[in-house]
Amino acid sequence: MPLIPRSSYQAPLLFSNGCLQTVYPSIARRLEAGLYQRERIDTPDDDFLDLDWSRIGSRKLVVLSHGLEGDTHRPYMVGMARRMNRTNWDVLAWNYRACSGETNRQLRMYHNGCIDDLDCVVQHALKSGAYDAVVLIGFSLGGNLTLMYLGSRGSDLDKRIQRSVVFSVPCDLKAGAQELAKPKNRLYMKQFLVSLHEKIKKKKQQMPDRINDDNYDRIMNFREFDDRYTAPINGFKDAEDYWAKCSSDQFIPQIRIPALLVNAQDDPFLAGGCYPVQEAENSRYVHLEMPRSGGHVGFIQFNEDGSYWSENRAVEFLGQEW
Repeated sequence: MPLIPRSSYQAPLLFSNGCLQTVYPSIARRLEAGLYQRERIDTPDDDFLDLDWSRIGSRKLVVLSHGLEGDTHRPYMVGMARRMNRTNWDVLAWNYRACSGETNRQLRMYHNGCIDDLDCVVQHALKSGAYDAVVLIGFSLGGNLTLMYLGSRGSDLDKRIQRSVVFSVPCDLKAGAQELAKPKNRLYMKQFLVSLHEKIKKKKQQMPDRINDDNYDRIMNFREFDDRYTAPINGFKDAEDYWAKCSSDQFIPQIRIPALLVNAQDDPFLAGGCYPVQEAENSRYVHLEMPRSGGHVGFIQFNEDGSYWSENRAVEFLGQEW
């Protein structure tokens, strides 16, 4: 029954607000991303993925998956990569299709269920023969991908993949979409839609006969965006079908390696089923931790080495004996 009753996270003075925790790191946290070396790999469908490596010569590897409209240079990605390097892990941070600064070749881009791309990255690392142990760490959408991937593989997961840690995960995509559609989250929603529109416009230039952005300004929420773009492009009936099939909560019972899921109670993006208490209570492997504060991919902490609580919590969990 791995439901963690009390989190070790304590928000710094004046940082107990979930929205402040969410916004502050992207504005004020400045980390040098020069630790990366880029590699481009091909996908089975004649597309490409850009991987950013931070190697220290370890036989252990962390695979990092970012959030919606993120990339490997986001502070939470660089912070985690830096912390893992200091703890004797190589790091592979990967960019989703169209997130590395270059439009991908195919019509499809990325979504909450693109575990084929995650598998492509993981298999590329495993086939190198350089690693005896691999762990997966994901943030937000990347956390959903990670849990879905682990659950879909179940007992068939490569034995070198040993543990996982995920933060701020919309385990119930419908609940998360409905929460972000509320008036209180209007600014977040608008920011996501503006960023996604830039990708749609580039894809329209690339494939004008297959996609357009006519009346895009009428799209107000994820339901409307996913109905128009995500679902039909990726073979789902509609937004509801996409959300139902790609929500990671249903995959938790099949996960067979130790995994830590950390979702803050004041996360402005999460609600309802995004906190899978029952699934964690019934699992031998998935540990659910719900700090009172932390926001969305926040978990701010002021330390001499500049690390955040989430990074230190990941190190702690990965170092435990099982």
